[in-house]
Amino acid sequence: MKIGVLGGTFDPPHIGHLKISEEAKKRYKLKKIIWAITKKNPIKNKSSLNLSKRIKLSKKISLKKKYIEVKFFENKIRSNKTFNLINFLKKNKNYKEIYFIMGADNLINFHKWYKWQKIASKCILLVFDRNKYRSKSLKSITYKKYNKKGLKFINFKKVNISSSKLRKI
Repeated sequence: MKIGVLGGTFDPPHIGHLKISEEAKKRYKLKKIIWAITKKNPIKNKSSLNLSKRIKLSKKISLKKKYIEVKFFENKIRSNKTFNLINFLKKNKNYKEIYFIMGADNLINFHKWYKWQKIASKCILLVFDRNKYRSKSLKSITYKKYNKKGLKFINFKKVNISSSKLRKI
């Protein structure tokens, strides 16, 4: 089964998360997309909403999208690292083909993630273009190394919204 994984804090979840999930499902014929919610992103500051509230809001916003499964894996896998999540899904859930979904802003520093090269070798990276991040992401270490070798940079009709903008409202 081909699945997508969209990881993040979802602080808060929004239409942009839905749109990239929908686009990834359609373009790559994914059976389902897992929204893997993290307690705390190691690169970002503390979340404004607590974990249970973010899970609840994520389930509510994705309710009509039956292919989206909202999950919290960190207690089960005892880690908040993407590499460990991907290993868990391949081994314990028997997902053979995993598409890891991210925004272009995350690609810029992807080479700083724990075992980033192994993540890129175990998954197909689907990178969605985001306003103001295109140029930097296309110059990133990861893009240069994996473009055309497991990394797909996706241009699509963008939703000009982000969790950080929503938190400021």
